[in-house]
Amino acid sequence: MTKNNSLDFHKIIYKTEELLNISENRYKITTQVASRAKRRKYEDLDIIEDPFVKPIIRSILEIVDEITESEIIKD
Repeated sequence: MTKNNSLDFHKIIYKTEELLNISENRYKITTQVASRAKRRKYEDLDIIEDPFVKPIIRSILEIVDEITESEIIKD
């Protein structure tokens, strides 16, 4: 990716793989990511944090963080 991009391509791939490994049902997690991305796309029209980070990528990263942080808190 370009120097202007704040996210690393390898980080996105790693987080996606982590999400697939954590999830028990790939279909369910796919629909959750798609729903969140669609919702964010229409809710955040005025908020542009990083134009290179698409809603689907942002949704994947958020869901992985939510799942892994809740596991850390439970321990």
